[in-house]
Amino acid sequence: MCINPNYIVDNQNHKIAVQLDIATYNQIIETLENFALYKLMEENDENETLSLKDAREYYKSLKQDKAS
Repeated sequence: MCINPNYIVDNQNHKIAVQLDIATYNQIIETLENFALYKLMEENDENETLSLKDAREYYKSLKQDKAS
């Protein structure tokens, strides 16, 4: 992921905000959501496992629900 931020500065030229393109923002949000899901799954690991195929299908259904 390549991040090309545009900095917004105040009158004293101090950085006060960052502007990102929407594609970069969406990648960051998706990465954070994936990490949060991983941590949640790690915390609730009670001998419940999915096969790789089942996990992919479940993840695909999450993405479809998000797009709706």
